[in-house]
Amino acid sequence: MASLLAARLVCRAPVVLRQLPKQSFVRSYADEGRDALSRAARRQTLRERAMAPTSGAPFTIGQGAVAGGAVLGLGALCYYGMGLSKEVGAFERSVLWPQYVRDRIKSTYMYFGSSVAVTAASAMAAFRSPVIMNLVTKGGFVGIAITLGAMMGTGMLCQSIEYKEGIGAKQLAWLLHAGTMGAVLAPMCFLGGPLLIRAAWYTAGIVGGLSTVAVCAPSEKFMNMGAPLAMGLGVVFAASIGSAFLPPTTALGAGLYSISIYGGLLLFSAFLLYDTQRIVKQAETYPASPQLYGVRPYDPINASISIYLDTLNIFIRIATILASGGGGQRRK
Repeated sequence: MASLLAARLVCRAPVVLRQLPKQSFVRSYADEGRDALSRAARRQTLRERAMAPTSGAPFTIGQGAVAGGAVLGLGALCYYGMGLSKEVGAFERSVLWPQYVRDRIKSTYMYFGSSVAVTAASAMAAFRSPVIMNLVTKGGFVGIAITLGAMMGTGMLCQSIEYKEGIGAKQLAWLLHAGTMGAVLAPMCFLGGPLLIRAAWYTAGIVGGLSTVAVCAPSEKFMNMGAPLAMGLGVVFAASIGSAFLPPTTALGAGLYSISIYGGLLLFSAFLLYDTQRIVKQAETYPASPQLYGVRPYDPINASISIYLDTLNIFIRIATILASGGGGQRRK
């Protein structure tokens, strides 16, 4: 009976195939296999594309963005420096400042300059200590956690102490924070003194130019950038973490590296504009007699930390760009 059923199926097969063409069955199975293979190929292509050698496009885009930012900065310096803006900036208002506002701004920038000097001295001292160098050059998550913990811990300690004139706990915590930052930056001494000096001069020019723009611009011009800058900081931070584990010779690693270096340079330049105007605004509006309002005295150390960190981040990125030849060596 089974043979009869089989024979009947065989006999009826031509009729079925005439009603439904044979090609339809073949195409259906072939298409399903081809779709599965194409999906697997697409997944493999994305993975390979991310880890493939970089074409250099991320570095070119980053350099172009920095060049555009430089042109924009020079234009803003000329525009506001020549007094072409119709609004009044901090520079014009400075003639009306009372003496305590001048003293606050002066103290803030004195602590800023002293922080940079202490950091440089600490970096040179730490570079000569094998124990410290072994600690700050550790890689992986443990090394990053130790570094971030030391920087953030000393910074939070410094900012939490109430400011008092003279030498006290606040000043000692400030010295500890600046010294810790110098120790973390000590491995940059491997780049060589001439390169670091050149990077320092470039940083001084950028900081001086942007500070001039911020002072000459209208008071509220850059103070509305807080939210976008915070979001940009998150992106640059994530890119910096990722670039620590992915080589910049790959396509994905090059993109993260470009965001961290070139994007970070633009970001912290914008932060410097924001923080400079914030310092001036705070010095102008903070109560002249804080004890009458039950608030802490004006703190020039806390005010200087923001522009101090902006300057360090700008310096690190300029030194990195100079050391890599503007990204050209990374592409090879």
